[in-house]
Amino acid sequence: MSTIDVQAAVFTGPNQPLEIQQLTLPAEPGPNEVLVRLAASGVCHSDLHALDGEWETPAPLVLGHEGAGVVAAVGSEVSDLEVGDHVILSWTPSCQKCEFCVSGNPVLCQLANETAYRHVFFDGKPRLSDGERDVKSFLAVGSFGDHAMVPASAAIRIRKDAPLAQAALVGCAVTTGIGAVVNTAKVEPGSTVLVVGCGGVGLNVVQGARLAGAKQIIVADVSAEKLELGRTFGATHTVNSREVDLVEAVRELTGGRGVDYAFEAIGLPFTIEACYEAIRRGGTAVVVGQVADGVKISIDPFVMSDQEKKLIGCNYGSTRMSIDFPKIVDLYMEGKVDLDSMVTDRIRLEDVNEAFAQMRRGTGIRSVIEY
Repeated sequence: MSTIDVQAAVFTGPNQPLEIQQLTLPAEPGPNEVLVRLAASGVCHSDLHALDGEWETPAPLVLGHEGAGVVAAVGSEVSDLEVGDHVILSWTPSCQKCEFCVSGNPVLCQLANETAYRHVFFDGKPRLSDGERDVKSFLAVGSFGDHAMVPASAAIRIRKDAPLAQAALVGCAVTTGIGAVVNTAKVEPGSTVLVVGCGGVGLNVVQGARLAGAKQIIVADVSAEKLELGRTFGATHTVNSREVDLVEAVRELTGGRGVDYAFEAIGLPFTIEACYEAIRRGGTAVVVGQVADGVKISIDPFVMSDQEKKLIGCNYGSTRMSIDFPKIVDLYMEGKVDLDSMVTDRIRLEDVNEAFAQMRRGTGIRSVIEY
């Protein structure tokens, strides 16, 4: 079998820097797979969860799950993609057969849950190799490599005039944030919204709330710089939760009522609980941020039933990838969604460890690896 060389950043174990290695991929995709030459990959906080040992992650493994590129080869049974197509990679490939996929909930795909979420393909095997052993791809994507083999359903075709560095972010942060508002919570025009956390996902929750026509968008963070970014993306009010009590501040801004919707975009137990406290009677709190393994929260179930408060989860913005990815790219090209401001650093693959160090310091929005 012929192979191609792949330059990749490899996870070798928790709390270890990623190692730049040369790996190999099959040159010919499987029947329902495509080979993608990556143009760009975002560096996402979910990758940091794995790198810092907060999620149980196998090694060796190529991290990265927020990528875009150009189709280099297609499998024999792939009919809707061709060489040269520009694509965004999805970290939840859809089997298109299970009850979740056929009912319009591909982010809950049963087969993806059993395979991609374990960093292997639908046949239970990885595709990368270091010559001596198999190397898995994070969420069956592995976008910290200059090429990736993915299931065909994980490569979503987009228009060719969109810049791929910006389009890569649609593969995770942008879709998760906007989708949390539009798909998961279904925010109505004129609503009041709280967004806790002004990172990559949170800022796109703000964009989603603006697109949905929310009349009041309150952002909360402990960084003055991040709060100003929140205003740039559409927030109407800011709360520095390092300086004031978040729930009290929200109630003051809403006349004592609380917000209609609150979105937690960090992944910390106390901020999830604060979002739940900050919603009005009958309001909805949405958990968007990803927590470390084993984290629990505490809420009062009497308040939940007595006040009909809702606490719901959001995975990947409840997206329908083949519909939502191209739609978001179109909105960007029409000037209605800001992707340019999200790209705060353009880096080489060799600089990926410094990008994670910057993320730990809480500076910038998104570092994007350009190949």
